Amino acid sequence: MKALVTAPFTEACLNELREAGVEVEYRSWRDTGKLHLGDSMLEVISQGDYDIVIVEGDEIKEEVIQGTDLKLIACVRGGPNNISIEAATKKGIPVVSAPGRNTTAVAELTISLILSTARRLTRADRLLVRDEFMVDDFGDFGRLHESTIGFELSGKTVGIIGLGQIGLEVAKRLCAFDVRLLVYDPYVAEDKLKSVGATESGLDDLLQESDVVTIHVPATEETRGLLSAEKLGLMKETSILINTSRASVTDEDALFEALKSKRIAGAGLDVFTMEPVDCDNIFLELDNVTVTPHIGGNTRETIERQSEMLTKDIKAFLNGEKPLHILNPEVLKG
Repeated sequence: MKALVTAPFTEACLNELREAGVEVEYRSWRDTGKLHLGDSMLEVISQGDYDIVIVEGDEIKEEVIQGTDLKLIACVRGGPNNISIEAATKKGIPVVSAPGRNTTAVAELTISLILSTARRLTRADRLLVRDEFMVDDFGDFGRLHESTIGFELSGKTVGIIGLGQIGLEVAKRLCAFDVRLLVYDPYVAEDKLKSVGATESGLDDLLQESDVVTIHVPATEETRGLLSAEKLGLMKETSILINTSRASVTDEDALFEALKSKRIAGAGLDVFTMEPVDCDNIFLELDNVTVTPHIGGNTRETIERQSEMLTKDIKAFLNGEKPLHILNPEVLKG
């Protein structure tokens, strides 16, 4: 077997695959600066005569699958929308993924953004970095404190939209801050709510009552535009919004206007309609927004976790066993 690895992968797991008899070529997109979209992977796979691909953002769609002789497709994402699972299934190719690989990382970044936004750290940092701000007397010092006044989490209400894997981990961490937890999730189980002491809520009530609103839902037709201009208008003027989920869940233009006009107090955003994010991002002009360039899962531990999960499943496949995280198990029947 010959494998092309374009996802970030640990050297230990690359060597483990080699020891299992796989000829591995490692070309992480972070090193090459290349992401293959459309059918551009077709030529790469064909020229290299690869049997296995391990990708992160590279697209393995129907044209690529039909035009190559792949035996296994692996993706480090939990829900790989860059892979045509239907086409792979029709051709009998197993597709494996790494669900939950970045759950801890995203949950911890969410807490970071909540604290950063509540305590106005972005505003404080920018004030000190700018050349025009100097403290010549206690009047200047007083104005600095007044313009960076924030709020404590203790005793506040935090609304969590979506109590899936990441939402649940966020809720667990928030319990340490002595907050009241409200959850909007039409599919949440009662025992999950009880495990974090949360109360189920309708979306409107959650938005009206929460001091912090944090979003943790997948990008689906059901969640697209969930937080419309009308819904954002229900939030308190003193409240903040955190989004480490998907930009499509919010009306981004309405959110920008709400923040610019101080209709809501602030936001911590890791996801945007236009990505990758650079210095042209419109939210960067607002001092009440903490902007991060979609780095929710960007930790060493995430790379270690995804490498170990996929390595185990690839070795299982090579040994004629069922991979644990296979997305189309029906191809293995018989």
